Amino acid sequence: HQAVADAFTEALRDKIRSTDIGNPLQRAVFAGPLATKGSIEDYLRYTQSARDASAILEGGDVLRDGAFAAGYFAQPTLLSDLPDDHPLVREELFVPILSLRRIQSLQEGLALANDSMFGLTAGIFSRKSEEVDTFLDGIEAGVVYVNRTAGATTGAWPGVQPFGGWKASGSSGKNIGGLYSLGCYGREQSRTVVE
Repeated sequence: HQAVADAFTEALRDKIRSTDIGNPLQRAVFAGPLATKGSIEDYLRYTQSARDASAILEGGDVLRDGAFAAGYFAQPTLLSDLPDDHPLVREELFVPILSLRRIQSLQEGLALANDSMFGLTAGIFSRKSEEVDTFLDGIEAGVVYVNRTAGATTGAWPGVQPFGGWKASGSSGKNIGGLYSLGCYGREQSRTVVE
């Protein structure tokens, strides 16, 4: 398993090094700018915290030269070896930072994933139906994916699936566009006609 984990980590590092960052209107660009000045300030604070913990495997820099001078551009950043209670592991960051953690079993992974106040999305890659069933039955998230390569744990497919979160990632446990929320977007009318 160690060789597989190392190969996976190296593939992520390669992806970060080769990611096209820039104007998101250009087809080849994978990562556009962060949304706001506050986002880039958060990114700087988080990456400094990661540097202090010696956790950065790849990335971690704000891009400011040339075409990047007029926007809030940041490298995707890969972290590893942070303790489970570290804020960069526990908080929703909303910046391009991913923290890796090796686990010994699916049960350990589920326990760690569910030990969170959040529950928006989650995903798994597996060819074993028993692992998929265990994941789907045990994960505490509003939107879950199995073997989805395009955004394995984020986003939604508009028009295809309802979207919403559990715990602090939602307020009702009901997804927008789902059976329980569609009626909220229509108007109900009771009619009685007596002749």
